[in-house]
Amino acid sequence: MYDTANLTGQHLIDGVWTGGGGQFRSAPTRGKERDFASGGAAEIDRAAQAAEAAFGLYGWTSREERAAFLEAISDEIEVRGAAITAIGSAETGLPEARLDGERGRTTGQLRLFAAHIRKGDYLDRRHDPALPDRQPLPRPDLRLIERPVGPVGVFGASNFPLAFSTAGGDTAAALAAGCPVVVKGHPGHPGTGEIVAQAVAAAIEKTGMPKGTFGFVQSATNEAGAALVTHPLIRAVGFTGSFRGGKALFDLACARPEPIPFFGELGSINPVFVLPAALAARGADLGAGWAGSLTMGVGQFCTNPGVVILPAGAAGDAFAAAAQAALAATGEQTMLTDGIATAFARGVERTASVAGVTATVAPADAARRCGAPAVFEVSGADWLANPGLAEEMFGPAGILVRVKDLPDMIDIAKSFHGQLTATLLMDDGDTSTASALLPILERKVGRILANGFPTGVEVCDSMVHGGPYPASTNFGATSVGTLSIRRFLRPVCYQNLPEALLPADLRT
Repeated sequence: MYDTANLTGQHLIDGVWTGGGGQFRSAPTRGKERDFASGGAAEIDRAAQAAEAAFGLYGWTSREERAAFLEAISDEIEVRGAAITAIGSAETGLPEARLDGERGRTTGQLRLFAAHIRKGDYLDRRHDPALPDRQPLPRPDLRLIERPVGPVGVFGASNFPLAFSTAGGDTAAALAAGCPVVVKGHPGHPGTGEIVAQAVAAAIEKTGMPKGTFGFVQSATNEAGAALVTHPLIRAVGFTGSFRGGKALFDLACARPEPIPFFGELGSINPVFVLPAALAARGADLGAGWAGSLTMGVGQFCTNPGVVILPAGAAGDAFAAAAQAALAATGEQTMLTDGIATAFARGVERTASVAGVTATVAPADAARRCGAPAVFEVSGADWLANPGLAEEMFGPAGILVRVKDLPDMIDIAKSFHGQLTATLLMDDGDTSTASALLPILERKVGRILANGFPTGVEVCDSMVHGGPYPASTNFGATSVGTLSIRRFLRPVCYQNLPEALLPADLRT
């Protein structure tokens, strides 16, 4: 049970908790349901107007001021840690230990961005001094720096109620860049979102930032999402979610009179290539490891390894048998929302109906809002003949694609659309095979792993969490790690400007 006494059920707009719009009722896995305000275009407009007004001040704060603000948000989240864990677990069904870890990741990435902007390297400052005597023409004094784009819209994600939601990676990167943020909270965890928004509001008060620097609009409607993406004052959007929802919002962003960048992460099946030498040496261990990764978090990770390219034969059979044994011991588990559980069941049913597909771990009828493991096998030829098999099943289900040889494996690799990750399970004897696959996979994914599984994304300078379309709507971006700040910056060149007019970070 969790205490909702401190929840307002309202939006945070221009520093004030306020109602507006309709209402929706939360659907926790345990505890009492609660009514929350459900904002629409009017509430998004008020929050965007406040963000634009705040940008006139916040966009010109110093790096040190913004770093202190990010650290204050981190502190305020930790102060509310027990309440966040309790309500987050009740709303989503996620274990408390998982949410404690995710909260640490959330506060850690806020502090990482604080350290990152203090260094200043992300500004990419460049200076070409004037050459007044150059012939045949003189060169002016030219200085370049990265500047914030303006107010940013962020969508809370269903599967990470902390690290990819209210004060998650998109919000942290935008605030670090100097951009005010308007968050559309996810209706699957509205209480969690509000408590984190309260933490951000407290940090604004503590550090004296403009009230409109952060806005939070609760909503269970498509209207609010469309209004956020199309609002003329919003200059960029961060989104993590389904392909269907993300693609619809991406199209809206592109169709605006003035299109804006939409940084959407739209899902992935994250292929795993099991190479022959590794398979012969430790196939059973690899199969059990894959099963553990597949079912982690009830398969509700964007990096869930949903397809394995596995050589035919006895060694491949050993991998499959070990995976099946591990999965047989894994029962049904609660999923994040009723909608996700329903969509997962439909995806499993769709896969099972495809010609040439065999269920090796039969899909089970699970209780309401639950998902149970399912595994299918298909030949390489049947995989290539049925492109629909490459659609994500957001949950603990996977497909083993049995291939004859390296050319078959290469054909499968070439068939993939953009992915977040690809994995090579290999030994030293597989180097030549891996070398043949690598040039293909580099063009398909944002992160290539060897001898690991992709669930679990390190938050650091060198991480890439993105990939070619449709894994992401912008192949040159990442939503995790310090490089993600670049999404909310744009280069500006200053020619012959007096020192007093230059941004403080460009002055000598």
